[in-house]
Amino acid sequence: MGQLKSKTKPFEVSKWEIRDAWEEVRANKGAPGVDGQSVEDFEKDLRGNLYKVWNRMSSGSYFPPPVRAVEIPKLHGSGTRMLGIPAVADRVAQTVVARHLMRRVDSVFHPDSYGYRPGRSALDAVEKCRERCWKRGWVVEFDITRFFDSVPWDPGALRVRDRSGSPVSRVT
Repeated sequence: MGQLKSKTKPFEVSKWEIRDAWEEVRANKGAPGVDGQSVEDFEKDLRGNLYKVWNRMSSGSYFPPPVRAVEIPKLHGSGTRMLGIPAVADRVAQTVVARHLMRRVDSVFHPDSYGYRPGRSALDAVEKCRERCWKRGWVVEFDITRFFDSVPWDPGALRVRDRSGSPVSRVT
């Protein structure tokens, strides 16, 4: 995906990028996807499996399989939520794409954006808040219950599309 629309392939994805993404997926472990293949099973034919991901991504023929739906309890016993678990190969592909997108769009993020950003954590955000809280007095009220259910995703998706030059689709 380094160069969109090259002369020979729609995306340029190096084998090293696939291998690096695999290392991240392996370190994160995770449950099997809809295909039932665990990280350990994937690793049994690592060369073959990584080659398949690279070949399909490079040729533009990669299509992710469905995710495995798992119902998990919400914190504090307030019901359940559905979690989609991608197949191991799809997690590798997603990691490659996420890294490409991050290189293209990271510069437009607000300096105080910490969510889902490499090298930044919730603890970093708390530390920044703590630093700023000592500069002046504050009164803050939060009501973030189901906040992300109300976030308008279209403006963000359009910015990613405009910045990356790639179409963005929301799958629900």
